[in-house]
Amino acid sequence: MFQRILVPTDGSDITAKAVETAVKLAQVHGAQLFAVSVKEPFPYSAVSEMQPTPPQEFFDAQERIAQERLSHVAEAAKAAGLAVQTQSMEALHAWEAIIEYAGQVQADLLVMGSHGRKGFTALLLGSETQKVLSHCQFPVLVVR
Repeated sequence: MFQRILVPTDGSDITAKAVETAVKLAQVHGAQLFAVSVKEPFPYSAVSEMQPTPPQEFFDAQERIAQERLSHVAEAAKAAGLAVQTQSMEALHAWEAIIEYAGQVQADLLVMGSHGRKGFTALLLGSETQKVLSHCQFPVLVVR
């Protein structure tokens, strides 16, 4: 039924449950598995000398974090005897990057945790999962 399953990861416990579910579904359906981790863009400001971290150091740290998150997906897939294609992407809005990457890999199922909220902003704007549900054109399985 499903041939190309995408699981976004933010390293949270709920994402770990989504990864486990995506791996099991990929096994059952003989599907290809894809994983994406979205990195935050550098917070540029008009007063560059006040930046606490130089841009390249920030980018390197974001990439390390993304690769660590993706390695957990790769380990889960490997333990299940599956291959996984991983990708890190930079985006201001994670939900947009997730939908974009799903289109690139032609995913026919997206498996996400029920929330991956970040701070007070998420309370005002809603979760990334909710935004994906509102904007994507393919099935989304939400794991709690």
